[in-house]
Amino acid sequence: MNLDKSLAMQQRAGKRIPGMSQLLSKRPDMFSEGVWPGYYSKAEGVYVWDLDGNRYLDMSIAGIGANVLGYADPDVNAAVVAAVANGSSSSLNCPEEVELAELLCELHPWAEMARLPRTGGESMAVAVRIARAYTNRDVVAFCGYHGWHDWYLAANLGSANALRGHLLPGLAPVGVPASLTGTALPFRYNRIDELKAIIAAHGGNLAAIVMEPIRNMQPENNFLQEVRALATASGAVLVVDEISAGFRMNTGGAHLLLGLEPDVAVFSKALGNGYPIGAIIGKAEVMSAAQDSFISSTMWTERIGPVAALATVKKHRKLAAGSHLMAIGRLVQAGWSAAAAASGLDIAVSGIPPLSHFVFNHEEAQSMKAYFVQLMLGKGFLASNLFYAMLAHTEEHVAHYQRAVEESFGEVVAAVAAGNLSSRLRGRAAASGFKRLT
Repeated sequence: MNLDKSLAMQQRAGKRIPGMSQLLSKRPDMFSEGVWPGYYSKAEGVYVWDLDGNRYLDMSIAGIGANVLGYADPDVNAAVVAAVANGSSSSLNCPEEVELAELLCELHPWAEMARLPRTGGESMAVAVRIARAYTNRDVVAFCGYHGWHDWYLAANLGSANALRGHLLPGLAPVGVPASLTGTALPFRYNRIDELKAIIAAHGGNLAAIVMEPIRNMQPENNFLQEVRALATASGAVLVVDEISAGFRMNTGGAHLLLGLEPDVAVFSKALGNGYPIGAIIGKAEVMSAAQDSFISSTMWTERIGPVAALATVKKHRKLAAGSHLMAIGRLVQAGWSAAAAASGLDIAVSGIPPLSHFVFNHEEAQSMKAYFVQLMLGKGFLASNLFYAMLAHTEEHVAHYQRAVEESFGEVVAAVAAGNLSSRLRGRAAASGFKRLT
């Protein structure tokens, strides 16, 4: 497989872009640097073409979860093209932002108001700012991964690695003001005792409890209802981060299926099928605190984001995309488990079906991952140990993928047994967590 142009572009990127990419999850070293193509020329449906013209069936990260319908969805694109033709921005506001706010509140009857930034991380920062403004308090208790902003990375100030148990280890708080130490405190999913301890120590100054409703495990022992009760009792704003889980299991937030009523919910990723859009929705009393703080941006008034979101959400609801995503994800998870059992591989499969992943339970796991990536590329797949489902995925795609996984797992096992796994790698072992590129 010729990757000359794709790899050359990575060399150029390394000289001009710190970290090579704008998103950690798309860095080639997260897969196998030297093998992963890194850049694309075209994407359509479930297929991606690299700079060298190689076409891949994408059974990997689906735009890291942004392209929930599929790449270049014709209905979403048509809406965006019309918006561009009529002017993507002006000195006046676009009416689509009102329509989107109304639609999101219709899907989530507990919510009454919305603000519409353009990315997930900034949407979380806005939500935390609103919670702090509403409560006039400082401390945030959180569970899960919530982005790159200071409020979140402050958890690692004065701690070896407080964020290690929250999806991504190795996030150094370099550049985060030391004065934020102690303002962001982690608790683990299903560990209500850890949240109670935070409230006992900081309850009078607790502005918000921030958490993903679900990710890698199911709630146990009424965990979510306990969190809701503790937020109410302590006067903290309950913020649910739906950036990853939202629009995967249903049309809207996963919290709707889990019986959880937050004060604020945050969306991005799947909301615009790859076009930049974010949303903070919430109860009017809490959301109105946004007027007491300065939360404003020119590019939050452009038209493309809301137009794309309206088209995405309407199609998602019309086609019951959540049911399809769940079914496809279940097929992939079952396929991984069956292929591993057949080849004698020890893997652990987890995640909600539309956001699935597995890990190799082996001391050479990162090299095994890189070899799997390499083998699957050779068979025409973008594949890793992650799978994000798209509406455009079909059972036929999964069956084709399953056959390739079975063959590749067998080759991984053979390489480990022969003791020459490293020598078979054309690129580097996959990175684990965040590290500085040199």
